Amino acid sequence: MNARVEKTTLAAVALQVGVSTPTVSKVVNGREDVAPETRARVLAALEQAGYQSPLQRRSATKAGTVVEVVVDVLTAAYTVEVLNGILQFAAGADVEILVSATGPATSRQSNPERRAQRIIDEGRAGMIVVTSAFSEAQLHAFRRRQVPVVVIDPLNPPPADVVSVGATNWAGGKAATEHLLELGHRRIAYIGGIERAECNQARLHGYMAALAAHGVPVDPRYVISGGRFRRDSGTAGLKALLKLDQRPTAIFAASDSIALGVLSEAARQGIRIPEDMSLIGFDGTTQGEESVPALTSVAQPLEEMGRAALRALLRQARGEVLDSRRVELATQVIVRDSTAPPAA
Repeated sequence: MNARVEKTTLAAVALQVGVSTPTVSKVVNGREDVAPETRARVLAALEQAGYQSPLQRRSATKAGTVVEVVVDVLTAAYTVEVLNGILQFAAGADVEILVSATGPATSRQSNPERRAQRIIDEGRAGMIVVTSAFSEAQLHAFRRRQVPVVVIDPLNPPPADVVSVGATNWAGGKAATEHLLELGHRRIAYIGGIERAECNQARLHGYMAALAAHGVPVDPRYVISGGRFRRDSGTAGLKALLKLDQRPTAIFAASDSIALGVLSEAARQGIRIPEDMSLIGFDGTTQGEESVPALTSVAQPLEEMGRAALRALLRQARGEVLDSRRVELATQVIVRDSTAPPAA
């Protein structure tokens, strides 16, 4: 269908439904500023007319469906488990997954227009971005070309019309802190990851909310910005906390990787976990489960997050209208061996 025929089809549908051609165009492009009843009538008329979006027509000419997945690093346990979920769903849906590890700096510096056009030229159905910092310009370049993008745990909040998948980070941060409070801890520290990251901010605010609910003031000396969701953030964070006159009796680490860094540094410093200091992480990865002592953690449904992201992307590629563009999956505190009541 060439551009002139496409324009004629949209105009004909607009006349049939009794709306303007720009309104039909909004429905075709997945815009949200159309009344649900009007959207349903337009979609029915488009289907009756046999109209296909540009992305649907591109997909129909390809032998198979290929989805690109962009990750920060491939070595993180978090990323591996999310990828497992994506690959599991892809196997059942006969979808090929292409993985690229770019790092956040590369993602920010790449040419948005060129990258979006490459996705089209190479016949990809769309892109899933895992924890990378995609800019507004990059996401806009994809939207203008009608290329579906789904972001998982984005570092910066995505635009309202971009589908994002994550966990209940605020509720998880609150539950982690409440677990420590219920054990009797009052001097509880928070070691965060990337400070600006949306998930980090939500976990920190959950931590603060739990303390406030129990009448415990937030001590700013106990809030450490790790800079990254990596082990070295936990190592540096514990070193900073040990310099205080009054050390915390428990630590809430914003990721399992940070918690494992705390655990290794505690062993070097002769601090026993949990006898001298309790420790809880966030992610629920197998690395935390296999650590010594086994790590208490707020488990995210990481594999399900991967499956949900691919499911949403494929629905967009088929031209379906999603009920919600924000998917939040529930977290759960998994109590293991690294938390206990504070020493007398």
